[in-house]
Amino acid sequence: MSAILSADDLNDFISPGVACIKPVETLPKQTPQEFNAYEVTNEDKVTKENTSKAQISLTDCLACSGCVTSAEAVLVSLQSHAEVLNALDSQPAIDLAEIPGNDEANTVDGKLFVASVSPQVRASLAATYGTSDLEAGSMIDQLLGGPQGLASGGKHGNSFTWIVDTNAMREASLHLGAEEVIESLSGSSNQGAPSEEGASTTKPKKPILSSACPGWICYAEKTHPHVLPHLSRLKSPQALTGTLLKTVLSQRLHIRPDQIWHVSVMPCFDKKLEASREELTDIYWRPPSPSDSSTPVRDVDCVITARELLMLADTRGISFPNLPRQPITPNIPFPDPTLSTFLFPIQYRSRSHAQTPEAGTSGGYLHHILRTQLALNPSSTLATSRGRNADVVEYSITIPSDPSSPVFKAARYYGFRNIQNLVRKLKPAKKSRLPGGRGARPTGTAGGMDYAYVEVMACPGGCTNGGGQIKVDDIPLKPDIPMTQKQWQGKVDEAYYSMSESSDEDNGQDKDGGIRKGSSFRHNTEPETLEAQNERITAALEHWSTSTGIELRKLVTTSYRKVESNVGKVGGAENERVVELAGKIGGGW
Repeated sequence: MSAILSADDLNDFISPGVACIKPVETLPKQTPQEFNAYEVTNEDKVTKENTSKAQISLTDCLACSGCVTSAEAVLVSLQSHAEVLNALDSQPAIDLAEIPGNDEANTVDGKLFVASVSPQVRASLAATYGTSDLEAGSMIDQLLGGPQGLASGGKHGNSFTWIVDTNAMREASLHLGAEEVIESLSGSSNQGAPSEEGASTTKPKKPILSSACPGWICYAEKTHPHVLPHLSRLKSPQALTGTLLKTVLSQRLHIRPDQIWHVSVMPCFDKKLEASREELTDIYWRPPSPSDSSTPVRDVDCVITARELLMLADTRGISFPNLPRQPITPNIPFPDPTLSTFLFPIQYRSRSHAQTPEAGTSGGYLHHILRTQLALNPSSTLATSRGRNADVVEYSITIPSDPSSPVFKAARYYGFRNIQNLVRKLKPAKKSRLPGGRGARPTGTAGGMDYAYVEVMACPGGCTNGGGQIKVDDIPLKPDIPMTQKQWQGKVDEAYYSMSESSDEDNGQDKDGGIRKGSSFRHNTEPETLEAQNERITAALEHWSTSTGIELRKLVTTSYRKVESNVGKVGGAENERVVELAGKIGGGW
């Protein structure tokens, strides 16, 4: 079990299954001894035996459908800050200055270390240390890539060459998600056979369910496979960032994908499970080669959380709050200038361009789709109604000519208790076996399930409340007035919503008032329109596909599968599946 995660940390716990392939408790070892039926033994005479802790690996978890929790990483024993340090010390970093500019494959040894950081992590650290979002991001950059950070120690003095904000690929995911919904509403479908209903080559059924939350995906694959045809086929921002970095850097620098080591800093432990999925490896996007028999390479090699980021600094003896709060300037520019502008934008954004409470704390997928539908239906209005609790909200768009018939309906479901109600409504009713009995009702049309899109997240309150975020009990400097976890969560949300304000203070300028080296600064006093945003993202995605020679669908979509448990079956099926999965995901940790 992770050193910083316990069952007490889970804010929405379902329960472990009774048929787990690994025990949660270890029974005392029984030793043969002489037994006297007439002997009376006192309790103080019984010797206490030391029992060993049960160790459950990530592969064990992926191979079993015996348990589901809101943070399934309670079963993960590795993929932590120690793995990051081991990777940095494993071999020297590649000297990019020595790589020739020709198109020939390079034979250089070593690793290229890159990182991506979630905005929810920055918000958690900003609230913890009382800084702005911009300063918190700079502190993270200084730790991962600055001279006073990880580069100041270790066997080789390695650090991360490029540190990417996942907000860039989040915008791409929002744009692609809106297009996916429009295609669904147009009636165009490309459904395959029942066994292929979760494949990336098929389009999702209505209502489309968001797929960026790995805890929700694990739950659906293991316990409710009937919802797989409804899942969005798009990769999450973490997965999109990993795919982009591995494809672009490997081709531009002419190095192997396994020479690129990518760590992602996320608010959620379940992101570790997402990074270990077989579908998120290079075999799904690299050109086929008959002679290629290498092990699949993950798009994201390791995931750590906000708390593990602080442990990373403590392990190296680095005081995180004392790190410089100024941005670092990359010594080497990103090898693709067009994508560099897209990945590292430093532009002036007005407050109206910030993440608003209406968009939520999980990336704003539903908010962007509603914004797109309102633009497609001029003079339409949006109505909001709260469900049973604050984590269930329904939205409907109507037009003045027919206000009683919404042209678009959507909803937001956060937390497993609410998710269970959602999947029950989507479950096809069993046909009656009685003579003359009525057949099953159509799925998704009764009980208020006429949604076109549903944003689903496992954590109540959204991603800023992820299991890996800094909790109120973890705050280094305790406030004078004790805070509850709910009050602390409100403070983190406030830091998340105020992201653009800290960006306004910077404006992409250095201390001397000039434009920072390597920044793609655009001084726009007006917020970017939806049309301009779509054009910018479309151009970046098309350039990504064209420059790498890979079909865009392979780069941005993924697939899902029904996970069947082998627990209790006769034979060695469990062990064979574990070994198979371990090989596919790169050793199974």
